[in-house]
Order: sequence, then structure tokens, then C-alpha cells
Amino acid sequence: METAKPTTQTQQTGRGIQKPRHIILDELSGGVVDKLDPASAAFINSSGLAKASPMGLGLYRIEPVGMVGSVRTGTVQLDVRPKDRLGLSRLLFLLSYAGNQGFRDDAVNAVEDSELWSALAESLAQLAERALTRGLLQGYLNVDESLRTVKGRIRISDQISRRPGMLVPLEVSYDEFTEDIPENRILRAALDRMSKVPGVRSDVLSRLRQLKGKLDAVTRLQSGAPLPRWRASRMNMRYHAVLRLSEVILRNASAEAGEGDQHTAAFVVDMSRVFADFVGTALRQAMAAYPGETRLRYDAMLNEAVRDSDRLTVTPDAVHLLGGRPVAVYDAKYRAASDIGASVSADHFQMLAYCTALQVPTAWLVYAGQGEIKLRRILNTDIDVVEYPIDLSLPAPKILASIADLARESWGDVVRQS
Repeated sequence: METAKPTTQTQQTGRGIQKPRHIILDELSGGVVDKLDPASAAFINSSGLAKASPMGLGLYRIEPVGMVGSVRTGTVQLDVRPKDRLGLSRLLFLLSYAGNQGFRDDAVNAVEDSELWSALAESLAQLAERALTRGLLQGYLNVDESLRTVKGRIRISDQISRRPGMLVPLEVSYDEFTEDIPENRILRAALDRMSKVPGVRSDVLSRLRQLKGKLDAVTRLQSGAPLPRWRASRMNMRYHAVLRLSEVILRNASAEAGEGDQHTAAFVVDMSRVFADFVGTALRQAMAAYPGETRLRYDAMLNEAVRDSDRLTVTPDAVHLLGGRPVAVYDAKYRAASDIGASVSADHFQMLAYCTALQVPTAWLVYAGQGEIKLRRILNTDIDVVEYPIDLSLPAPKILASIADLARESWGDVVRQS
């Protein structure tokens, strides 16, 4: 029976408070057996990061389920780390780039730390302090209000529908120059969430709370509500980095207060989806240098069918079109052929289906990992599947350069085939 060997055993702090035991798993590992209390096991299962199965005598089998991240309770912290030991900066780069096409590769330089929560908290504190050095950002916010005097413009349709025949109060709309803007609301929400994470160092926690205090007049975002939209500009440039990190935290992390001093926190991401989104976004940008357009999550029919219920569809991660006709197809696979659980045959069957449905001669199978580019000719067809590795352990600019190379080579193949 395999037993976990936590990297950090339970310790007493100076105030007599126990630090949670630290259990670290690789996402491709088969799991470990370790002691858990029932509440922590239930939280791990509900987080989606791993599966904790009871084995008796307080022992649980803890197995990765395809996600990476960290969950923390009052007694245990479980980390499931990405393959190739990607650092936090690289993970945040992938998350942020996929989420915003305007993201610059140097926009979030996270503090590297062996413990994810400490690194996230310190990174957020540093970026927020830098953004707020010159005070809170202000901007114009459109306000709809009922007033007894005219301010801005009267909303005629609302006035008629809500107050027929009445002259006052007036339904008006006006722009107000205020600190209560989307940028500050997002920043406040991220600071609030990270300040609830258990075990954050007291000095970092103090900085987070001081920063949050500067935003007390800003509207608090409701839990579960969509994040307000903001647009990058020269006016809010000093906020760009902290907003990218704040959005990553708000979309992927949760922190809740429980009974007494018990708190829980979770940061869970699906690396397969993150990698596919990153490749699609970066590839579309790189392919913009060539004729045609690149579409992501492209739906195509696989069979002839009269009824909708009989239709089979395929959805590659990206397709490049020229004159409205598909000429190149791409699919991203986070698990490379050398990874445990990766199915090379299934991947190639899938690419064959894409090429057949789209009438495209070459499919580009983009793997996360190291290795050589391989071309595989499918027997009894004119279809090629190119295995194209992207090494995520490289610095961010080199990762983007690899995507640019992919774009150039795939476009060259289109030219040769035409």
C-alpha cells in the first residue's frame, strides 16, 4: 500500500496554532494513501481537484482527476501540481493569455514560491501596491437614477412607462466621475478573496487588508455574479497587471469562512482546457499575419443526416479558413504521447475525422511537452497528421515563438497544397 509522504508535517506556530499538513501530488501520479478527517475529505471531493476515497481507520486514497491546483482546510493542504513542474508564473501566463487576447507576456510576473497560496497572495499584494501608488483609479460611470431635477439626459421611454403623466421625479442618465468603476470593483473582490485564505502569512495578510481598506467606498461584487467588463487603455495601464491576476483569482479560486476559525480555500484549474484555450488564442493571433481567418471551437458535420437527432458533429480547437473554406485544422492535447493515460491512437483517429469532415489534407496535433515534430501519413489516404510539441517549461516569449513557428509552418503547408 502506497502511503503519502507530506513535504510539510503538521507544525506548531508561535501562537500554538497548528499549520495544515502539506500533501503534494503530481497530476500524472496514481495517487497516495494518507490520513484525512471526514470534513477535509468531503471538501477535497467537492472542490473537484482530487478524489478522496475512504479506506478505513481514517485513511483515504487520494487520486488526481485531471485537474491541478491547491485546496486548503484547517488541517490539510493538498497540492496537485502540473506535469513538468510548471511554475506559478507560467501557469498564470497561460490562464491570463487565454482569457484576454491583449495580454502581454510580461504582464504578470508572479512571485515564485513552493506553496501556491503564498505565491498568489504575495503576487497580488505586490501588484496591487504598485497599481495604487498614485491613488485609486477614477473614471466615468454611467448612472441611471430618479431625480427631481434634470441631470444628464432624460430617459423618455422609461419616464413614460414608469411615470405616465408625471413630471417629477425624472428618469435620468448621466456620467459620474468616480472611483466606483469596474477596475476597482474587480481589485477589491480579489483582495477580499485572498484575505480569507487560511494560512497566508500575517505580514502579507496585513498588506492585503490595508489595500482593501483603500477600496472601502467601492461597490462589493456579489458572490457568483459575472465579473464587470473593463477595457485596457492608457488611462488604466498601471492597473493592467493586477487586473489580469485578479481575474485569474476570481475565476479559479474560492475561499470561505466556516464555523469558528475554520476556513477553506481552493484554486482548481483544468489544464487540458487551459492549454487548448491558450493554443487557440495564441494561434489565432499568429495566423493573423497570413491571409484568411482563424476560428476557434469550429463545428463541422461528420455525416449526412436528414434529422437533427441523427447528425454527428466534430469540433476541433481551431480551423483556418481561406475564402470561407477550411484549409488547416488544429487540435491541442495537454497530455503528450509519453504521458500516463495519453492515447495516441485516439488522438489520430480524431484528427482523421476532422480532416475527412473538413476536406483538409493536414491536421496539426499540438501537444504540451518536449520532443521532435513528427509527420504521420495515414494509410490509404492523402491525410497527414503532424505532431507538434509546445514546451511549456520555456520562458513565455519562447512559448509564443513556438506558436508563431507553428503558424508559419502550417501556412507553408497550405501554400504547398494549393
